[in-house]
Amino acid sequence: MDRDGGGGDAPLDQTTLGLAFFVCAGYDPQRVSERLGKRHKTVGMWAHQMISLVRRWRAFRSIKLMGDTAYSVLELGLHANAQQVTLITTGRLDAVLHEPPPERTRHTIGRPRVVGQRLPDLEQVLQDPQTRWQKLTLDWDGQGERPLELCTGTALWYRSGYDPLPVRWVLTRDPLGKRPPKAIFSTDPTQTAEQIVKDFMKRWSLEVTFEEGRAHLGIETQPQWSDLAIERSTPLLFGLYSLVTLFGQAFHPNGQIPVAQAAWYCKHTATFRDVLALVRRHLWGQGTFPTSPTDPGVVLVPRSTLERWSLAVCY
Repeated sequence: MDRDGGGGDAPLDQTTLGLAFFVCAGYDPQRVSERLGKRHKTVGMWAHQMISLVRRWRAFRSIKLMGDTAYSVLELGLHANAQQVTLITTGRLDAVLHEPPPERTRHTIGRPRVVGQRLPDLEQVLQDPQTRWQKLTLDWDGQGERPLELCTGTALWYRSGYDPLPVRWVLTRDPLGKRPPKAIFSTDPTQTAEQIVKDFMKRWSLEVTFEEGRAHLGIETQPQWSDLAIERSTPLLFGLYSLVTLFGQAFHPNGQIPVAQAAWYCKHTATFRDVLALVRRHLWGQGTFPTSPTDPGVVLVPRSTLERWSLAVCY
């Protein structure tokens, strides 16, 4: 996990509530590794190790790893395939893809071919007027139903010195022209294009978790710079995120959580900030205060004033 931080306040996804376990690894940019005299490990190298760790913990579970272009590494895909983990990432439009090798006959001489003819770049497929596009309507990055056009195919991802990796590629484009085209690769060629896109869209809830964790729980902003300290505190903060979400669901099983409105925009659904304030009010409101024997509505200060103060502190 990178140590640079940010902020965010995105809608809470009520469909992904649940308690999870978190594995965190301290990622240092290359300049930091060089300054510390340490061997630099890329995001793909860290992911390589973490796949092995999670597979050892969950030997018989189906595992899918979704990532951005930093995870689009042939060596990582081959390792994920060996560990029976499906890797789904965005990819380059100029990725080197090949057809399967031709079948050998008794008249074929020489060493068996590893791959077949090279396929056209996905950039060419994108620009080709003969490309057949499938139209879908999907929930895109938590922003509601959006039209989407896609085309797909299977290929062998190959680089000299490595085994070929079977993949299914999916090209997506926005018919409204508001989003750039995107290529998505899956190391499970049996998946349909729609399944791959829907799986990749699950990254949105993870992005929301990171942004809200930074904004409201202090993830990636810890003052300590010890790797061990960060590796202890970050998983605990992610666990706290899950607990707050579960508490919010327990307090309002119907999902009708009070939403704090802002003057500059209107929110239609609750965000993690609203859920965190709800849990704080519930926990902090359990304290007892001396009350007036003649006027129970007075608690040192008028109860209405105390409620306003409490609401402000909770947010």
